[in-house]
Amino acid sequence: MQVAQGSTLLHFSRNGAYQPGAAELLVLERGEGPYVFDTAGRRYVDALSSLFCAQIGYSYGTEMARAAREQLERLAFNNLWGTAHPRALELGENLADLAPEGFGKVFFTSGGSESVEAAWKIARQYHLANGDQRRRKAIARDIAYHGVTLGALSLTGVERFKEPFGPPAIETRHVSNTNAFRSELSGVGLTRALLEELEQAVLEEGPETIAMIIAEPVQNAGGCLEPPPGYWAGLREVADRYGILLVADEVITGCGRLGQWFGVTRFGATPDLITIAKGLTSAYAPMGAVLVADRVAEPLYEDKRTLLHGITFAGHPLSAAIALKNIEIFARDGVLENVRAQESGLAERLESLRELPIVGDVRGAGFFWAVELVKDEKGGRFDADERERLLREFMPARLLEARLIARVDDRGDAVLQIAPPLISTDAVLDEIVDAMRAVLEDAGRFMGVESAVAASR
Repeated sequence: MQVAQGSTLLHFSRNGAYQPGAAELLVLERGEGPYVFDTAGRRYVDALSSLFCAQIGYSYGTEMARAAREQLERLAFNNLWGTAHPRALELGENLADLAPEGFGKVFFTSGGSESVEAAWKIARQYHLANGDQRRRKAIARDIAYHGVTLGALSLTGVERFKEPFGPPAIETRHVSNTNAFRSELSGVGLTRALLEELEQAVLEEGPETIAMIIAEPVQNAGGCLEPPPGYWAGLREVADRYGILLVADEVITGCGRLGQWFGVTRFGATPDLITIAKGLTSAYAPMGAVLVADRVAEPLYEDKRTLLHGITFAGHPLSAAIALKNIEIFARDGVLENVRAQESGLAERLESLRELPIVGDVRGAGFFWAVELVKDEKGGRFDADERERLLREFMPARLLEARLIARVDDRGDAVLQIAPPLISTDAVLDEIVDAMRAVLEDAGRFMGVESAVAASR
């Protein structure tokens, strides 16, 4: 059934592709557990958790609606501009209790980009309070995505997203990401090289000019790029050596995606600020937050000092009530425990895809995984025209035909990503990987990878 796009501009989409007579627009109208249903009644397994958001799937609407109704009937709205309301205060305490030791403060936002932007402003005000007016720069990583608002976009390492909008609002130096598949180094050797590059960048820019280093515990853009051993401890050491704040962008990896409330805790280091969003409410309402270490927040409590940042709908009572219910469900239903119990089995299933000639690498953690697609047995990259054919012309339609919602991504490499709802069972994970295998087998045939590999033997 063809559904018209109508008046709605789709985000990060080629809007012209969905005009009448062109590609079918997927319109979803119902969800149940890890599944969603379109307007024609077709069922899909949501192997992307609706862009890394729907942590607990789609069967908790009744509970969430009850929490929302109770809050709306009591107090529909209040902001946090010099006032507060009980749900925001309670949620702040809950998040501080869940956070790593030393994190006692929470600044609420409406979403991920706002959280990253707020982290920058808090970092700047921390340095200003300490007399470090020159700290106006940031260090981020190549290909990393940190958001679309002009401040967050400055930190994003994808040039084609940035160039149309002029000079960056924040002067940012980008260093190499942790893609071991595309590196001649691995393990501690890769860690050493990455940290040496980072420190060299700090020295070249001037340590006294850098306010923060920002990184995702597992980088999303580029396809679930894991950190090599000791990498996060090394980031912490470099940041401390030069008085720089370290920010863990956990908009995707936080709230259970890696089997912990905060994914950075898997990697042996404690940052100074943590950004979260997406999974904070499991997408039952929009919300984000920045968790702030006590030492960073301390200057904001000095007499007559004003925190120069605020967002009208941040900490909305409805969203806060839903986030509190989400945290309750996580504990009651063993959501984190399910991820940890299922992780090794999911990894084993995905590793089996390496036998397909088009699969060059499998990487990820928790319920956050990617396969990198290659053109030959040597791991050759598809060129831009080939990626267009594979990732735009073939894969989206084939994935929907397989009733699988997953993400194809192009950052110079061809990647297929999954991030299943955290409540997924063995049977659901089997369904996801089986569908991936079928799609990737067809993708190999479509791109001629199978014949090329066979001819080389």
